[in-house]
Amino acid sequence: MIVLLDTSTADCRLSVLDGGSWQNYEWQAGRTLARGLIGFIEDKVGDLKSIQAIGVMKGPGSFTGLRIGITVANTLADSLNIPIVGEVGENWQDLALARLESGDNDKVVLPNYGSPAHITHPRK
Repeated sequence: MIVLLDTSTADCRLSVLDGGSWQNYEWQAGRTLARGLIGFIEDKVGDLKSIQAIGVMKGPGSFTGLRIGITVANTLADSLNIPIVGEVGENWQDLALARLESGDNDKVVLPNYGSPAHITHPRK
């Protein structure tokens, strides 16, 4: 089973490729992404140990959404000892699948925010 994850917007998108069949899921995570992402993935794939590879949208997009989603994907890939790749652009899923099929493994995916993060400075 290959999992493709996009948390670049408030709508979390998960695609699961299992035995040649595709299942696409969407969850309006909003501000509950950090609390609910693992449960959402587990609910859709069943046993997390059945995941054989992960592709992730690494940006650009929501700073917090990308940070949370990529951290979860990296953690899953590391703990399951499976390959992970990150891609950008409209066809990121096709690119990620091609890389996974060719045996690529980024080991750790870093977000591509598209611009510097807008972090407020302390007032004091």
